[in-house]
Amino acid sequence: MSYQEKKNIVSLIGTVLIFGFYGLYVFQQRLNGGLDSNDSLSFWGAVILILIPVSIAAKIIITIVFNIIFRMTTNETEPTFSDELDKLIDLKATRNSHYVFILGFLLAMGSLVLDVQPFLMFLILIFSGFVSELVGVTTQIYLYRKGV
Repeated sequence: MSYQEKKNIVSLIGTVLIFGFYGLYVFQQRLNGGLDSNDSLSFWGAVILILIPVSIAAKIIITIVFNIIFRMTTNETEPTFSDELDKLIDLKATRNSHYVFILGFLLAMGSLVLDVQPFLMFLILIFSGFVSELVGVTTQIYLYRKGV
């Protein structure tokens, strides 16, 4: 298994864990009345604004730990270059990820048109961001295995 495949598998697991733990945290905060849960729009806005830096920081930490463990176990360093295949795979994964997020964004806006509760729009946005991340990483794993 190549470095890129291992890195993407760790990223996939990390994404699921981050989303799962953060989802449990938000659920508990909602039940306990934290994060200003009296005002629904304010609560969900805070949820999204907190999710972004938490997710970025956790992914940076996961990447650093992965590189340290990878180097200790294989005595190899992270590849310092990316060839055309890596760039092509990254572009295709980004395209698929953006398609999924745009679909989720349109569904979120459609939920507002259908006059459902506003929290549903936020849930759809958060979930579409999560699914788009999964689609991007899964696409990369698939293309590294199958080839372009």
